[in-house]
Parts: sequence; structure tokens; C-alpha cells
Amino acid sequence: MSTMPPSLAMNPIPVAERIHTLDVVRGFALLGIVLMNIEAMVGPLISATTGLDPALTGADRWADALIYIFVQGKFFTLFSLLFGMGFAVMSQRAQAAHRPFAGIYWRRSLTLLGIGLVHALLIWSGDILVTYALLSMLLLAFREVSGRWLPWLAIASFLAPLGLMMLLGLMGSLMQSTPEQAAAWELTMGKQDKMIAAMLEGQRQAFGAGSYLQATLQRAKDLGFSLTNLMMIGPLVFGMFLLGSWFVKTGAIAHPENHPRLFRSMRWLALPVGLAMVLTSFVRHPTQDPAEISLTASTAFCLSMAGSALMCLGYAGWVVRGMQSPAWAAKLAWLAPAGRMALTNYLMQSLVCTLVFYGYGLGYFEQLPRAWQIPFVLALFCVQVLLSRWWLRRFRFGPMEWLWRSLTYLKPQPMRLRSA
Repeated sequence: MSTMPPSLAMNPIPVAERIHTLDVVRGFALLGIVLMNIEAMVGPLISATTGLDPALTGADRWADALIYIFVQGKFFTLFSLLFGMGFAVMSQRAQAAHRPFAGIYWRRSLTLLGIGLVHALLIWSGDILVTYALLSMLLLAFREVSGRWLPWLAIASFLAPLGLMMLLGLMGSLMQSTPEQAAAWELTMGKQDKMIAAMLEGQRQAFGAGSYLQATLQRAKDLGFSLTNLMMIGPLVFGMFLLGSWFVKTGAIAHPENHPRLFRSMRWLALPVGLAMVLTSFVRHPTQDPAEISLTASTAFCLSMAGSALMCLGYAGWVVRGMQSPAWAAKLAWLAPAGRMALTNYLMQSLVCTLVFYGYGLGYFEQLPRAWQIPFVLALFCVQVLLSRWWLRRFRFGPMEWLWRSLTYLKPQPMRLRSA
């Protein structure tokens, strides 16, 4: 008969054993995610990936620039980091409990894939869960990798697509080195530009004025297009997965007080260096045309992505530092319930925003000015924080977290706190 403590059994982590700082960072990342996504919900998804909109003026232009510099690209990398941490925590608990892990983790990933597909096809095209689910299956192959090697593997994975982008940019510039080559290249890129313009117009018509069926068909097209970008975005995300696993394996996230040098470097080195890289990219090439392939465009993109990863580490470092201060810890603790219900809140953000802005909802598509998107997001997030606190006083999990865990462990989890 097993004498293993109940807390070591392969069940969802009890509330008392959760890493509170991790929930706070996750809640903070959730705010950044909706600040990043709102532009792609108010208007066409593809137009939200091009940096600064040159058509904007005044407060709208300032808002667009600030979101690009401080938010865009920083929070999907932070969420990727957190996802890798979650994987490592599950793996450590399975090892401590002497329980098989692969089967449970496969079910966890497949369940997330199902949730992501429903989200991507029926709610919003900008889904990231499908990408996370597909890439998470690769993490099992790195479960036994020593913590000593994980940061180097993470860096290599992250830099590989950036190196490829630089190579493509160099080739694009070389293809325009003579007038004849430039004319041929312009013709080729013209076709790419027309394809992107067609996608933009398709999203505008389907989401702004179309029925729910038309929007769903467009979401299916968008999903297919996003999966073709996995070769570029996948290694970036997976690199952050590996780095997140390293934070858990070394004990840095569970006991940050034992790693002061690491978190000090994140705050005072990674953040300012990353910000300098993003600002350099912004100054050199503020608007990124998807149809432009040149060394200048590739350099700006790579600076932005690498700088964003460093900034996300800096953000995490400052949140962790705040949790070590009694005054700030009490304030930041308000984010923890939203972080514990991150999946539910992420999906709810998409549902609320698409119902407000899409044509089959209230129909405010492309009608909320860029500057007003920020207070809209802050109001929405505050409501989510309050609802999360109210919900978790009564229940162990958010609704989608309950579904995810129940399917992962093949048994309905006790929901109400009194029945836990």
C-alpha cells in the first residue's frame, strides 16, 4: 500500500502548494496579452502585426507607438516562459510522486489543442493555444536535459529563426542590387502584397460586416495561414518554453531570494538592453511591411524580437522584486486570482471583444480609436480581476481550468472549495 502523501499524487496542484509569485506574474502577463491583442480585435488581425500605423495621428499615434515599444512581442514571450515553467512544475511533481508523466502530459497537450482549435475557429483568429499545444508535445523530449544546458538550448532555439530572417533579408537585398533584378523582385513582391491585401480585405468584410458563418470561414483560413508561420514563430516560443523549465529546475522562480544576482541582471541589464534594441528597431523601421524582404527590414524585426524577449525577462524580474516587498506584494497579490484563471480569462477576453466589435455582435469594428483601446482594456481587465477573486472564493478552479484538468486526469475534479 502506498504511503505517498496525497499532495504528491498526480492531481492538480493544491492551492496551498501553488507558487504564488508565478500566479502573480501570470496575471500581469494576462494584462499585457489583452493590451497586445485588442488592436487585432477592433480591426483586421493582419493589420495589427505591422508595427506603427503610419495613418495614425495625435493621441492615437502615441498610443500605437507606446504599445508597440512596451507591449507588442513582450507578453506572448512572457506567457511562453510561464508555460515552460508549468511544464517543469508538473514534471517535478510526477518525479517526486514516482508516477508516470508522459500519458498525463499528452492528454494535457491534446486537451489544450482541442480548446485552442475551438477558440481559433469559433471565437478569434489570433489564438496562441494551438501553437502552445503543438509545441508542448516536444517538451517531453527535453524533460531529462540538465538545467546546465537548458539556457543554451533556449538561446539557440530562439536565435535560429532570427538568423534565418537575417539570411532572407540579405538575399532580398542582393536580389535588388541591379535595376533589372530590382524590377523582377518588385514584381514578385507585388504578388505577395496583393495576397496580403486580399487577406486584409477578407478579414475586414468577414469580421466587420459578415455573419457568424462568414466569420467562422474566415477564421479557418486565418488558422491555416498562421500554421504556415510555425517555422518562424515556433522556435521563438519553444526557446522560451525551455528557459521557463530552467527557471523551475534551478529553483529560481520558487525561491527567488536565493538567486538575487539573476533577478538583478534581469531588472537592470536585460530590461534596459532590450528596450534599447526595441527603440533602435522602432527608429530605423517603425512600420513593418509583411511584403518587404530586405536586410533593413530583417534587422529591425530581429532587433525587435530579441529586445522583446529581454524586456519580458526584465518585466518578470521587476514583478518578482515587487513580491519581495511587503508593500508591493499586497498590491500585486490582486493579480494572482486572474493568473490562476488565466485560460478562462484569456478566452473570455476574446469572447467579450469579438462580441463587442464584430459585425455579428454589437458591430463596433474599426470604430474604437487606438488611444481609447487602452482604457477599454484596463476596464475589462479590472472586471476580470474582480470576477476572478469572487469566483475563487467559492471554487477551486476557473471553469476552463476545471475542464482542462478534468480531461487531463480523466476524472471530474472537485469544483467547490467545501468539497475539495
